[in-house]
Amino acid sequence: MLAHTSYDVVIVGGGHNGLVAAAYLAGAGRSVLVLERRAAIGGAAVSTRPFPGVDARLSQFSYLVSLLPDKIVRDLGLGFAVRKRTVSSYTPKGDSGLLVGAGRTRDSFAALTGGEQEYAAWEEFYGRTREVAGRVFPTLTEPLLPRAQLRAVVDDDDAWRMLFEEPIGVAIEERFTDDLVRGVVLTDALIGTFADAHDPSLVQNRCFLYHVIGGGTGDWDVPVGGMGALTDALATAARAAGAEIAPLHEVVGIETDGERAEVSFCSADGEGTVAARHVLVNASPQALATLLGEPAPEPAEGSQLKVNMLLRRLPRLRDRSVDSHHAFAGTFHVSEGYGQLASAFREAASGRLPSAPPSEIYCHSLTDPSILAPELVAQGYQTLTLFGLHTPARLFAADNDAARAELLAATLAELDSHLEEPIADCLALDGNGAPCIEAKTPLDLEHELSLPGGHIFHRDLSFPYASESTGRWGVETAHPNVLLCGAGAVRGGGVSGVPGHNAAMAVLGR
Repeated sequence: MLAHTSYDVVIVGGGHNGLVAAAYLAGAGRSVLVLERRAAIGGAAVSTRPFPGVDARLSQFSYLVSLLPDKIVRDLGLGFAVRKRTVSSYTPKGDSGLLVGAGRTRDSFAALTGGEQEYAAWEEFYGRTREVAGRVFPTLTEPLLPRAQLRAVVDDDDAWRMLFEEPIGVAIEERFTDDLVRGVVLTDALIGTFADAHDPSLVQNRCFLYHVIGGGTGDWDVPVGGMGALTDALATAARAAGAEIAPLHEVVGIETDGERAEVSFCSADGEGTVAARHVLVNASPQALATLLGEPAPEPAEGSQLKVNMLLRRLPRLRDRSVDSHHAFAGTFHVSEGYGQLASAFREAASGRLPSAPPSEIYCHSLTDPSILAPELVAQGYQTLTLFGLHTPARLFAADNDAARAELLAATLAELDSHLEEPIADCLALDGNGAPCIEAKTPLDLEHELSLPGGHIFHRDLSFPYASESTGRWGVETAHPNVLLCGAGAVRGGGVSGVPGHNAAMAVLGR
């Protein structure tokens, strides 16, 4: 039973953004109720033990942190930390490859490309994106700036053009000549986004921007204790501030007159309603429209394969110059050359699973072994997280199970082509003797997390500036007292807490 029948704020959805909003609002003296349909709090930012009988706590869906501002961590007093990765990325090519980090970047570029030109271009390009990051990232937790004002903040016409006006493929092809280097750069524009490098909609640019501005540096860090450590800390902060969190309460409708609202829900105790002055919806724009009984926006379409693995040991590489611990500590790119990415996109756009599926992998436990039981650490066990690209939801519509199995086999075969031993030989076994590997398609994510079309950003990302329809904070809807506080808000997407912060600021009138 709920503690009250009326609250200042009811938050629909207990994902990390809803918890951020709850902590801010309760801390400001508002009465706050969070309704979550699942038994577990945290949404996609959770840690689970997916393999029976094995004490390995994996970040099951989202897995790295870049966009979470230190401001939110400080404001809410979160007992949460991240660690830097010693290696940014490794990309194999035959019996060699490109290693970025570990003090070997320049030499690795020279060995791959035969000169200094690509390394110099790399340093110039990412030096420029870091400058943009340092200027744009602080604006994410402030009222939206008009486009012209954000351009003035960027204060670099060339950077503005390559990121905000021209397809990112133009900048990549102008600056880099090596196909492998071009592909490594492009991948940041494609995570969870189905697009070509030259898509005129610039959806790939928006994705790229969010991947390079995090923290004002673009670094992608490992959450200590796994992603669940973040949502556990947020839930603790929200409860400590006085928020009430009710799992297993599924919201089924919202009625509002703009000043007062009534939220309908279902729980183990039956159907019920609760009144609120404000309702914050930590769900997709499609879900919001359904709850309000309004026409839904265009359906979103996710485009990724998510694979979790537990290994008895890391596999040996064909590239003898790089230790496996370096290769997998950062982002391990597989079949992500520029031409390979273009081919995979064309195949998927024509309705076929990519014949050489591109993917990227990293090993959380190399940076943070605390997610594994001490005995597993002592035996050399490691986790692997794989994220496949160019696999839109439409490819799984006819037979999700068959397509998943086919794609997983092809993806692992691409990885195996760079290893001295099959990855299957390194997989740990669970308590039932089955290999410790699980794969999720966009349709699986839609089913488990209510992500429309399995889209990890709820919908295509938006540039972080104001337009006629965005409102002051980018969370507003047609109803003054109903706000969107999930990834589908302007400046949403990723594990950031930014929409939760901004929705709270909107309620507080700041």
